[in-house]
Amino acid sequence: MKTISNPSQSKQEKLAERPMIRQRKLMNMVEKIFYNIHRKGDKAVLTYSRQFDWPVQELLEVDRETIEKAAAMVPERLKQSIELAYKNIEAFHRSQQEEVRKIETAPGVVCWRESRPITRVGIYIPGGTAPLFSTVLMLAIPAKIAGCSEIVLCTPPDEEGKIHPAILYSATLTGVTKIFAVGGIQAIGAMTFGTESIPKVDKIFGPGNQYVMAAKRSAQYYGVAIDMPAGPSELLIIADDTCNPSFVAADLLSQAEHGPDSQVILLSNDKKVIKAVNKEIDIQLENLPRKEIAVQALKNSKAILFRDLDECVDFSNFYAPEHLILATVNPVLLSREVTTAGSVFLGHYSCESAGDYASGTNHTLPTSGHATAYSGVSLDSFIKKITFQQLSEDGVISIGNAVEIMAEEEQLIAHKNAMTLRLAAIKAKQAGRGYLPENGLSQELLQTGRKEPDESTETTEQEDNNGEI
Repeated sequence: MKTISNPSQSKQEKLAERPMIRQRKLMNMVEKIFYNIHRKGDKAVLTYSRQFDWPVQELLEVDRETIEKAAAMVPERLKQSIELAYKNIEAFHRSQQEEVRKIETAPGVVCWRESRPITRVGIYIPGGTAPLFSTVLMLAIPAKIAGCSEIVLCTPPDEEGKIHPAILYSATLTGVTKIFAVGGIQAIGAMTFGTESIPKVDKIFGPGNQYVMAAKRSAQYYGVAIDMPAGPSELLIIADDTCNPSFVAADLLSQAEHGPDSQVILLSNDKKVIKAVNKEIDIQLENLPRKEIAVQALKNSKAILFRDLDECVDFSNFYAPEHLILATVNPVLLSREVTTAGSVFLGHYSCESAGDYASGTNHTLPTSGHATAYSGVSLDSFIKKITFQQLSEDGVISIGNAVEIMAEEEQLIAHKNAMTLRLAAIKAKQAGRGYLPENGLSQELLQTGRKEPDESTETTEQEDNNGEI
């Protein structure tokens, strides 16, 4: 990795840049594929799938027999590991369920919020050079807890038309309802518009490369929600002289091996730490099966020396990393200064791989600096929050006048009328007049400058009925 020492503030923006494909060219490709899928459905999806993945593909949906056979192909040790991860992910996401809390904001005005599941969700599972069956767990488990009735999964087939058995096994375990052997832009386009085989979904989830991220952005223009902008993986580590350089190097390489467009950053206040970590990277890199991919990613990566840890955190907050590891003497104290990150790993033993697989937190996180405004996937990602309110007569009286005044100031008189008529009805009822709109009072109110009923009339009638005011 290239090393930079004590960069000036003006250079930080350049240092925080991610490797990007030319956006105009990328978006033109997405729009062309989307247009053809919208017009031709399955035919277009198959054409692109044959072009990019499996040259002789005939069917998009994975048949039940193939799914059932997959379970027998997954080693027992892996099944046990998946089930352990399932348990932890489920426990963490179930803890995010909220109880309904009703709040009386004013006398007679009760407000609350309830959760409702998103009906049909689509999950995208990268499966090219690395079949991410762990992402099935991260997305389908909270979808199931939320109560989503349909979970559609798309993942690319390999050159022989196969999908990794662990993906199919995890999909069955988590309750995925339909599985399609489709990847890339064409998978996102199919879930955006719907085809003869692939249902249109309400929201699309899942990480991917820059092509997938660009397609997800375009999906929003056609009315389909997405979880977040989640593109090539990235990791930033802040390490001081208490770190274990071999741990730090392994963590950096764990993200670099994701893809050639991934990026890793090392920040330190100690020049010796950077030198030791770079040495370890060279040693460990030689033994990696995905060495060539990691080498390409390291070309996009850098190590930066700062004067102190506070400067390291300042740059990290500006960079807004997907993953942040604090390999320092007091990571909990330092973490209080962290304002922007997808997920934070504290201390020398909290490797990022734990979060990727089995600690319980979700590994679908915002990348490319989007952690400044987005959170990672959670149970909330799969539900809609609907607010409710109920006003009694006392509630209308307690806030009615304020509503009238504010509506009139905004020149929205129909808004004001909606409250004025209710106030008048309540006052008439209290006066014993049994107010109903049919008696012409509503018309009278609206034609006479929207004034309330004459107070002297109300008083006289009330005195006649009760003998007192």
